[in-house]
Amino acid sequence: MAVNRDKPDRWKHDIAQSGDMYNDWFLRFAPEAYRETRVQTTKDVEATLRATKNLTDVGLNLLKSNPSVLPTLRMSTCPPLAVDRLIGLTGVSANLVRTMEKKKKLPARMPRGMLDTDLGKIGEIIVKMADPDIFVWLEHEKEPAEQELYRAATIVADRLCGAVASPIVRNAQEKRQLAAIDEWLSERGYENIPAGGGAKYDDLQPGSYSFRLNVPVGQERTESVINIPVDAVVMPKAAEEDELPLLIEAKSAGDFANVNKRRKEEATKMNQLRRTYGQDVRYILFLCGYFDSGYLGYEAAEGIDWVWEHRVDDLREFGL
Repeated sequence: MAVNRDKPDRWKHDIAQSGDMYNDWFLRFAPEAYRETRVQTTKDVEATLRATKNLTDVGLNLLKSNPSVLPTLRMSTCPPLAVDRLIGLTGVSANLVRTMEKKKKLPARMPRGMLDTDLGKIGEIIVKMADPDIFVWLEHEKEPAEQELYRAATIVADRLCGAVASPIVRNAQEKRQLAAIDEWLSERGYENIPAGGGAKYDDLQPGSYSFRLNVPVGQERTESVINIPVDAVVMPKAAEEDELPLLIEAKSAGDFANVNKRRKEEATKMNQLRRTYGQDVRYILFLCGYFDSGYLGYEAAEGIDWVWEHRVDDLREFGL
């Protein structure tokens, strides 16, 4: 039975309410989430400055032992260097730079001679382009004062946080959404089973739920199995034997354009789930923010239903 996907007459009103709810949260809590991340990032930048002897030694040994410092180093230049710009300037392996950026480590199979040469080139570019207006001590070749170090770390931290502002806000919003689901379920007597305690999607007892569980699905045209992460998995209190739990995906968005780029992700998950578990599988979205009629219509056509966070009690209509 459909709950919201078959009621387009109330979509417009819900879209407006959801946008208002997101904006209210953003104004009250997003700056705090950003500040908390900036404080921790400033500490990380200070650690990088110590490791590089206040940006005077960006040598081979440093980059080998601390590949995770590369994003900080990129934001320490004038102008700050994007990943592709660093690759273009140095002529080094794109795989090396992207592995250091994303995985915080060095490529396992890169020949040692090539690795040493490329890391040396990266270090040379960072030192050559270090921003003299931030690292004021470099020009005079003197030891920086504590205030100068802190100021430099704060500026670089701001650059780093600015580059990932959207993920910071998105992560904070996701935590809040899962907290809202947790509160709603616990108030109705459901038991939270910690994901780290061995909880499995198909082993939950009636009246229990868990967050961030992996659900195995089969790959089309192959015999391989992959895990897809699901934000919340709930087994209704009145569940019958062999009944699958309700799978809930928390989604938030600060603008309409971004969700329409990502709308196929949910449809792909639904198709994988149905192919593995049959047409009776229940996978819904928990929405807050900017989701327009185009997005909703696309998901509805794929058989995906949803609950708006501003009307969280709709979860009852899914048998909870």
